Amino acid sequence: MNLCTHIRGTLVVVALIFLGACTTTDEIIIDRKGVDMARYAADKAECEAYADEVRTGEKAARGAASGAVVGGAVGAIVRDSSQGALQGAGVGAVTGGARGVSEGERDKVRVVKRCLSGRGYRVLN
Repeated sequence: MNLCTHIRGTLVVVALIFLGACTTTDEIIIDRKGVDMARYAADKAECEAYADEVRTGEKAARGAASGAVVGGAVGAIVRDSSQGALQGAGVGAVTGGARGVSEGERDKVRVVKRCLSGRGYRVLN
């Protein structure tokens, strides 16, 4: 396998991970019966401010670091060379970083849902 094949494969994996991370707080569904929607919008904005405290960048960095270590080890074993280790580390870093971003985004959505539930809204999803 050449480097272009590895890069293409990596891009496909990263694209799939980012597509999985596309859940946003805009997709939160609540039971609207008896809800003052202006008040809900204000509460949701406050809850989203709390969610901004999730350290997505740190999760991405940790994911990239651990992915690089694992990917490098696998690459060295599979290809039995330092080139294989470098390629594996690169692939692992990219996919691990993307996974960290995805995890951070899911955490943000969970924070908003919990916050809204704590304020008395019935979150349906």
